Amino acid sequence: MRQDAHPVHEGRVDGQAAFVFEACVGYFSPEDFGAQEVDLHFRWNSCVVSCEYAARGAQTVNFAHRHLPVNLRFSPTFSIMSSRWMKRMAVRARNFEEFAVDVVYDRRDSDLGVKLLGGFMLVLSFVFDGIVRFRTWLYYQRIFRNQPLGVPVVVVGNLTVGGTGKTPIVEKFARTLALRGRHVAILSRGYKSRAEPAHRRLWRWISHGEDPPPKIVSDGQNVLLDSAEAGDEPYMLARNLPGVVVLVGKNRVKAGQYAIRKFGSDILLLDDGFQYLSLRGQLNLLLVDKTNPFGNRHLLPRGILREPIGHLRRASYVFITKSDGQPDTELRETIRRHHPEVEVVECAHRPTYLQSINNGGQRRPLEDLRGRRVAAFSGIAMPESFEKLLRQLGAELVYNKRFLDHHRFTPEELERFCARASDAKVDLIVTTEKDAVRLPADLAPPVPLYYLRLEIEILSGDHDFDAAVSRICFPRDSFTQSRAPFPTETGEYVDE
Repeated sequence: MRQDAHPVHEGRVDGQAAFVFEACVGYFSPEDFGAQEVDLHFRWNSCVVSCEYAARGAQTVNFAHRHLPVNLRFSPTFSIMSSRWMKRMAVRARNFEEFAVDVVYDRRDSDLGVKLLGGFMLVLSFVFDGIVRFRTWLYYQRIFRNQPLGVPVVVVGNLTVGGTGKTPIVEKFARTLALRGRHVAILSRGYKSRAEPAHRRLWRWISHGEDPPPKIVSDGQNVLLDSAEAGDEPYMLARNLPGVVVLVGKNRVKAGQYAIRKFGSDILLLDDGFQYLSLRGQLNLLLVDKTNPFGNRHLLPRGILREPIGHLRRASYVFITKSDGQPDTELRETIRRHHPEVEVVECAHRPTYLQSINNGGQRRPLEDLRGRRVAAFSGIAMPESFEKLLRQLGAELVYNKRFLDHHRFTPEELERFCARASDAKVDLIVTTEKDAVRLPADLAPPVPLYYLRLEIEILSGDHDFDAAVSRICFPRDSFTQSRAPFPTETGEYVDE
């Protein structure tokens, strides 16, 4: 039996059973329970357990050989109250973060709170817009310089935050290049990966020490880090791309130099690097999500844009992702208005199969979703796309839970989700591949758990995609024909 979040819990215990106060449930922590003085008061047919002092450990209370209702009353000490207050603050902070994200994506009705927060964010967006434009201008004027590395660099990125499907594009590009005999290295910043401890960074700054080398997620032979250490996307890429080096580091110029020096890489893929202007790319692939191209067209934090839409003129190719095959004239006109000569490739993220997480890696066809009762959870930027895809595949989505992007699931959250899925009598649980890498290895859900495997399918511009790969595989053409990343005000591209 478990202690609920409320400090008073009434329950019924069989005669020879023991009552164990479990930790990490509700607002309580292990410090809230433990070896403590327990007063047993028999009052009529009830047993009242009064816990006056808290310490570490597990508290077990044995009862007489009688079937008694038990009334548990806790008298929390100051430390317990402090712990509960901190956890309540953490919950409120998380709730506010979810509310702010909904405001950014315009998912909330326009009430007073939305208007106030939205207005404040809009002011910050204007400030951020000025900073982004000024930074880009510094690179245009060569006050800040982008550094070449002597090998082709392919930049894959987007104008918006999250949700465009970069990882499958990077995976497809890396696999194609590796099959053509290139020594590929993927450079990633490792968003939400485990950071270096603050005291080490401070000591290195005081002692003027050298920056640590990039993290090696994969050396091309083995996957060396987990998703917590490497980040979700780098770990996924390393697991799905044997023979490809995957490195994580904030300084991707040094990471690229490291890949060339240590692994002999002759081509670099810069994952989520459209805004990383310090490293010169020979080919810039810009991804635009067809289902939500530019959000509400505001920059962060009021919108999802990282930089103005006009900056798509730096792109060599524009990939329209998550396409349904239907023409979108307005989107293409927007792209052409800002970059008339850019080559556009339209593609879709096609589901291919269900991959088991808790059943020995078993694969199941997508047809198994049709007519089945499904529970789903996801911690991605655009959960609507995932949920819509499940319904299109014929699943009956009876229970669904959304988390923030890159959310690290706690055991309690997973246990609570599985309990509600079981209560809903679902046939299976489905999540995304990116979320699957964050699940604990010992997770044992009550029903089969799968992730949905997605792959890229080119719908139009297939010739353009092949041409892009050919340009990289044949450096003479690539270096002589590729555009420099920064055009002048007259529209001409210049290089040093």
